[in-house]
Formats: sequence, C-alpha cells, structure tokens
Amino acid sequence: MHDARADRDRPEKDVSSTGTFTTTSAEGEHSRLISGSAIVLYIAAAKLLLHLLTANRYGIFRDEMYYLACSQHMAWGYVDHPPMTVFIAWFARHVLGESLLALRLLPALAGAALVWLTGKLTREMGGGRFAQALAALAILPVPFYLIMQHWLTDNAFEPLIWMGCIWCVLRAINTGNDKYWLGFGVLAGVGFETKYSIAFMLLGILAGVLLTAQRRFLKSRYLWLGVLACALIALPNFLWQLRNHFPFLELIHNIRMSQRDVVRGPIAFIADQALTMQPILFPLWLGGLIWLLVAPDARRYRLLGWTFVVTLGLFIVLGAKNYYVAPVYPMLLAAGAVGLERVTSCRLHWARVVYVSSVVIIGALLAPLACPLLSPEAFIRYQKALHIPVPEAEHQNNGPLPQYFADEFGWEPMVQEVARVYHSLSPEEQARTAIFSNGWGEAAAVDFFGPRYGLPRAISKHNNYWLWGPRNYTGEIMIILRSDGRGDRRHFESVQDVGTVEHPYSRRDEWFHIYLCRGPKFNLQDAWPKMKLWD
Repeated sequence: MHDARADRDRPEKDVSSTGTFTTTSAEGEHSRLISGSAIVLYIAAAKLLLHLLTANRYGIFRDEMYYLACSQHMAWGYVDHPPMTVFIAWFARHVLGESLLALRLLPALAGAALVWLTGKLTREMGGGRFAQALAALAILPVPFYLIMQHWLTDNAFEPLIWMGCIWCVLRAINTGNDKYWLGFGVLAGVGFETKYSIAFMLLGILAGVLLTAQRRFLKSRYLWLGVLACALIALPNFLWQLRNHFPFLELIHNIRMSQRDVVRGPIAFIADQALTMQPILFPLWLGGLIWLLVAPDARRYRLLGWTFVVTLGLFIVLGAKNYYVAPVYPMLLAAGAVGLERVTSCRLHWARVVYVSSVVIIGALLAPLACPLLSPEAFIRYQKALHIPVPEAEHQNNGPLPQYFADEFGWEPMVQEVARVYHSLSPEEQARTAIFSNGWGEAAAVDFFGPRYGLPRAISKHNNYWLWGPRNYTGEIMIILRSDGRGDRRHFESVQDVGTVEHPYSRRDEWFHIYLCRGPKFNLQDAWPKMKLWD
C-alpha cells in the first residue's frame, strides 16, 4: 500500500516547457535543507548541544552514582529498578569513562532522538513541515525532559521507548503491515527492562485497540508474536524478581506505607501536568487529545487518544507521582501540531507565528528552572523573581534548590569528611572498619568518590546494598553515615561524634553527623538479615 505521507518532504518539482517534471540539483538540495525532516534534525541537534554544554554545570546526581554502584554488581534485576539502565551505566563507565560528560552523553542522545522521533510521529499522522517543526520544537522546553535527559537514569530513555512503540502502531495503521507489531513487542520488552511503568502505556494501547476499529489487529499473528517477544525479553528480569520474592512489590508497598510520595487528587494531578509539561504547551497537547478523540480525519488514530486517557486515569487512581505520565506526551504534541496546522492552513497563518513565538519566548524564560543554565545563587534569585512553584513528587526537605538540583550538591565534600575520619585511624583499625550508611545515596557517593580518597566500598542496609551484604565486616569498628546517633548508642559501647556533613545547596535531610562506633553489642553478619530497609 502506498503511503502518501512519504511524499510530504520530497523536493518540489517545476513544470518545464516540455510538460515534464524536472528538479535542478540546487533546487532539490535547497528544498531538502528546509524540509520538515531537516528542521526537525536542526532542533534535535540544538537539544543535544544544550545537554552537552550543561553536562558539567553542577555535580553528579544521586541516582547516577547508584546506577554506577549497581554496575559493579551486574544482574538481571535490582530491588528498585530493572537492569537496562545499569547495563547502560556499565557501558558508559567502561567505554566512555566516568566524567559527567561521558556519563550523560547517552541520555543527551536519547533526548535528541526523542525530538527526531516526535517529528516522525507527526509526519505519520499527516503533518506537514510546520506541524513537524512545531512538534519537535515543543519537546525542547518541557521541564521533565530537560531535567531527566540531563542525567543517566531510566527516565532519560523511557519516553524514547514509549514513542518507539507508538511509532510502530502508527506504521501498522498507515501501511497495513502487521509486522510492525513485532517491532512494537520488542520495544515493549526493552521498555520492561528499563522501567516497569510501561505496563500502564501498554494497557492504554490495549484499551485503544479494543475500543476502536483497530481491533482488527487482534487477528494478526504478528501482534501475538510481538506479545511473545515482549514476554521473552522481559522474562530474565521477571525470573530474578521471582527468585528474590518480588522485592520491587515489597518496595512499592513500603513506600506507600511511609507516605513519602506526594499523592495528588485528580484535579491537582491534572493541574500538575500543565506545569510538568510546560504551561504554554497545555493548549497544544490538550488540542492534540481532542483532535485524536473527535476529529473525523483522526479516526484511524483514535486509539492513541484512548491510550492517553487510560494511562492518565490509571496513574491517578493508583496515586502515582505526577511526572509518571510525561513519557506519553510527545504523541499528543505531535497530534496537536497536526491539528493546529490544519486549522490555520487557510487564513490564520498569523496564529502560527504567535504561538511558535510564545513557545520560544516562554520556553526560554522558564528553561533555567529545569536546566542548569544558572549558578545556584542566580537560580535562587531567578526562581524567587518568577514566583513559579515547582511541583513536588516526594515529601523532602530540599533547602533553597528543588530536589532535582539539590541532589547534585555536597557529595564529594561528604566523602572528603568520611576520608578524614577513616584516615585518622591506624592501618590496623582501617582494615577492620566498615563505612556504613543508612541510605543508598551516601553509600553510592562513597563508592564513586572513595577510590580517589583511599576509601573502601561502603555497605548499607538500604535497597540493593542490603542484597550485596556486609561483606567480611563484623561491625567491630564502623563509620556510620546518616544517623541521629541515638540508635547507635544503644548498639555500641563507644559512639563518637567525629564530623558534620552539610552543604548550603544540598537537601536538608542530607545534613548529618558522622559517628565512629566501636564495641558492637551484636555481630553484623548475624544481624544483617534483620536490617533490611526497602523503601
């Protein structure tokens, strides 16, 4: 079946005196340079450059150090995440290095690829040059993408995988080629190995298929082969979870019981979407949703509208974090750009100029709130001047910076203070001294910065560190991090307050005293099974 959309960006042709169509090489080259696909690539390159230029702006993020720590314990599963990002961290560490630029190169490339893929989605829905350019441009100022694609975390790759699945669905619809469902299944399997939340998007697609004419695909053997491919790719992680008694489910239960996450009501949750996805883009993605659900010329893509509605509804009902829906929005931005292009195709070209200008100006105005463009001091002044609140996903005492920036400060000074305490001990004592943290963040920081300060790897009772055990330590001498000291005094004969950790820009719950403890009233090896903390 011929796909007319494939012709949208081909060089325009002129009618010669002989009545035949000809295109000069210069004209064809000029047309390609200003085609929708070319403009999308320019915007993708701009996003890549932005992330590369800001990669070293602050410091390493807490989760990045954690993934690097996990990469020294390669497995098919972990307590709090699937293995894919750990594999990427392992690759980055061994092939690219441990500099911030090296660690953040692949997330930056994923961000640029998301811009490019959003342009492809727009083209698949029938969008011309303006729609493709607008949809790609709309990705740039989205706070969630600016934040998450600045770091090496699973959130950097999740939107790209989700939209890869959506592209396969669109290609199956537009071409009638059922084989795209097999590619869909492969990507969905990779999605499960990256972040489990893809299950909600898949439920949304299933609902969309059942509620629209695309239910015809249920008869396709390639759709079911895709389901099989997804299951096979996700199987190693499932078996790891099964073998370890599903620690991720225990983790989620504990988080809910602790009420750590901010749970929004339906209206507040939806209001957060407007802020998380950039307020100026609200009419674009909302218009895209309306176009998908009601426009006659979008009938064949209606399942995407239902995909969003069901995905959003599931996250609201389950009390998920407000940013969990963010990976699905590029398809709505693409749909909104197509709808706007068609509405303004006759006499409303001025509306295009006004809206694009607004996206650029407001996006540039708000970008410093989500991208490390300013110094911390300048950021604090800028945020106060704008009076724009940052939606919180967790109950944290963040200090003057939002959590996503605060967690990039204070780690190396903390490790330096630990090293001062550790090296104050005799060599014989150092050999018996465990560096123990009550949280995985501090343990991961010791593991990341410790080698340059002559420190052994840390141990912790928190999440994956508990699985890795106490190694050969008995608890005879312990340097304890992130403790109030009260519990330590019950468990040790001697407890000394030997240092203080604080940083003006770090989270306030990362300010603590360092305790040097001796004479345990327990054996660490025996006590370890009861010390597990998964939250």
